[in-house]
Amino acid sequence: MTASENIRIFFRDSLGLLSLDVAFEAPMKGITALFGPSGSGKTTVLRCIAGLHRARWGRCEIGSDIWQAEGYFRPVYERRIGYVFQEASLFAHLSVKNNLLFGMQDKNEDRMQSFSEVVRLLGVEYLLNRMPIKLSGGERQRVAIGRALLSGPGLLLMDEPLSALDTASKEEIMPYLERLQASLDIPIFYVSHDMNEVDRLADHLVLIENGHVLASGSLAKLQSDPSLMLASRPHAAVSLNAEVVSYDSDFKIARFAINGGFLNAPSQKLEIGDRRRLKIYAGDVSLSRAAASSSTIDNHIPVRITDFRETEPAQIIVFMALGHEGSGERLLARITKKSWATLGLDVGQRLYAQIKAVELFRRSDQ
Repeated sequence: MTASENIRIFFRDSLGLLSLDVAFEAPMKGITALFGPSGSGKTTVLRCIAGLHRARWGRCEIGSDIWQAEGYFRPVYERRIGYVFQEASLFAHLSVKNNLLFGMQDKNEDRMQSFSEVVRLLGVEYLLNRMPIKLSGGERQRVAIGRALLSGPGLLLMDEPLSALDTASKEEIMPYLERLQASLDIPIFYVSHDMNEVDRLADHLVLIENGHVLASGSLAKLQSDPSLMLASRPHAAVSLNAEVVSYDSDFKIARFAINGGFLNAPSQKLEIGDRRRLKIYAGDVSLSRAAASSSTIDNHIPVRITDFRETEPAQIIVFMALGHEGSGERLLARITKKSWATLGLDVGQRLYAQIKAVELFRRSDQ
């Protein structure tokens, strides 16, 4: 990937107790998640990208377009961004339709076609004549996202858009965010401190702590990096992009191809070629020296151990690559120290991973 196809970020500044010093690259398509604890500087980075804050030292390149460099700072109104805040902040005196139309600079035939597409994408057709006071939290946030998209941005910035929502509202809006990931051709920066959101939505991940970048790379790569703490968290998991290769209508089981093997997962009817994201928790993976001849576990994949880390209490996180040659996707397993010793496991060994459950996410606008 050439530099012009990347987003390149560098900001350094002191803001109160926060010493900001971040540098990373991100792709020009898909969702890049800025993840870290509260107060780590995620929102500050987003504000610097937007031009709402001018870092004392900084460089911001969106592909070949320079927004900030030494001696140059493009004002926020010239940056072609859409910004979605934690609170929807809709105009209370305007209907949903007029809130959506507010961000459109012109309303010619092409732009009205975009309006129809955004309304469909976010599923707000039935809300157009309502007033904001009549909307749920999830509905308000969908309208706010639509308004940002209709401004015609080249970059969408989302600052913890689900943090103000309850669990039910988060589940309501999540499929629509997945649609954005699958449908939009513009890059999205998504700030979050909820790893479940990141697992489900992100393509690229930037880990930020105390104003510094700990790591930056593809989501799957960082999820399975032994040097990072993500694999040691209680609900550690890997997210894999997969394609449907067959569907069993009798048992409602879809078979997915991934790099290094195949996985089966219960699902409603899917078409061959459909793409979905699969999430596999480390606690749902067990290891065996031989392929099971009969088992209630439906997924058995050859793997090779690439690394391991001891955790407490008395557990080990095993890092693996799919395929006996270890050339496929990465996988995690959480096992006991006793099991590790009993099986005589070590780096480089070829085993079989038995996957008890595969969580299936919706990844299209179907």
